[in-house]
This record gives sequence, C-alpha cells and structure tokens, in this order.
Amino acid sequence: MYAPAEEIVQIVDRDNKVTGALPRHLMRSRGLIHRASYILVFNKLKQLFVQKRTTTKDIYPGYWDVAAGGVVLAAESYEQSASRELAEELGVSGIPLTPLFDHYFEDAINRVWGRVFRCTHEGPFTLQPEEVESGCFMPVPQILESSLREPFTPDGILILQRLADNLQGAVTQ
Repeated sequence: MYAPAEEIVQIVDRDNKVTGALPRHLMRSRGLIHRASYILVFNKLKQLFVQKRTTTKDIYPGYWDVAAGGVVLAAESYEQSASRELAEELGVSGIPLTPLFDHYFEDAINRVWGRVFRCTHEGPFTLQPEEVESGCFMPVPQILESSLREPFTPDGILILQRLADNLQGAVTQ
C-alpha cells in the first residue's frame, strides 16, 4: 500500500476523459482534475453519517464530511473506488451501493469529477484513524444548517444540496 501522497491517481480533463495518472501529491500541487467517489451512508431513519476529517488530511483538514470516499486510483472504476474507500474509512463492505449522479466541483484547491453513491448501514463503524477522527448520524436539514456555522467540505455540501433539491422536486411532482 502506498502512502496517501504516493497513491497513483486517475487524471481527467473537463469532460471527465482520462488523460493519465500521477502520484496524488503531484495532482494536488499542479491543481489537476481527478476523479473521486462519494458514498452517502444513511441509516433506516434516513439520517446521514457525517465524519470529522483528521487534521492530517491533505485537503480540507479537520472539516466535517458528508460522504465516505476518496480519489479514484489509476485503472480503478468509480465503483471499485467506492467499495474500497467505504471499507477503508468506515470498515463497511459487502453492501449494495446505488449510483446517484456524477458531479463536477472546482474551488481554489480542488478540481474533481465525482460519482455519488448511496447505501444504507446502521453501523457500527470501524473508523480509519489516519482519515476519520469521529462520526455520527444526523438528519440532512440539520447538516445543511450546521454547515453555515462549522467547516464542512464544500464539495460534499454541494452534493448534499443537490440531493436534497432532487428529493424535494420528486415530492412536489
């Protein structure tokens, strides 16, 4: 297993076409577009598991995150990345993941094409100590409200807002 900075990451263009692969630290230092998987873990009460990122993370350290997940490695599919990341970060494997949508996000430090998945799991979780400090289930409206006062990963909050908008639209149709 590579150290996180040395993981070989899929690099893509603005159209999400693979253009190559580089170590994670070069992808970050060059601000290259890459792929990532995002897994929203809900319980039976439709609460979402949020996790506090460790302060040693290379991006958004110490922020709250609404999704398990991470970079897609070279020669890995979104689905393989999602299964691997869910097992690594939360100790969850062997459960179905439902793909929801693909999502592009860009800010001053992150440019990423992500595929968003959802699953249902009640816990308990085995948190990866290098990446996840703590976590808990929260109702989605409470997460969105908390994000106005506390640091949450901006890509995750946009994904959650899009999901909430889609759910609200489905209810009103």
